[in-house]
Amino acid sequence: MPMIIDRINALFQEVFDDPSLQIGFETTASDIQDWDSVAQVKLVLAIEEVFNVQFETEDVAGFKCVGDVVAALRRKGASDG
Repeated sequence: MPMIIDRINALFQEVFDDPSLQIGFETTASDIQDWDSVAQVKLVLAIEEVFNVQFETEDVAGFKCVGDVVAALRRKGASDG
């Protein structure tokens, strides 16, 4: 099974329609031109669906970088591999 970050990267590629997009733990909205509030909602919904979790508003408000998303997923039981 792929690492959490790899699975999230695939979702970013899908949401931003860019198969060459590569993200890391430190990636923020300012690093990706089209990452606006609409893209944020699409990302959260896609991540919730793929990982079968539901984020609280406080979780989403705390997402400042991709690493924050990974940490929230781990708190909800997602694991690497």
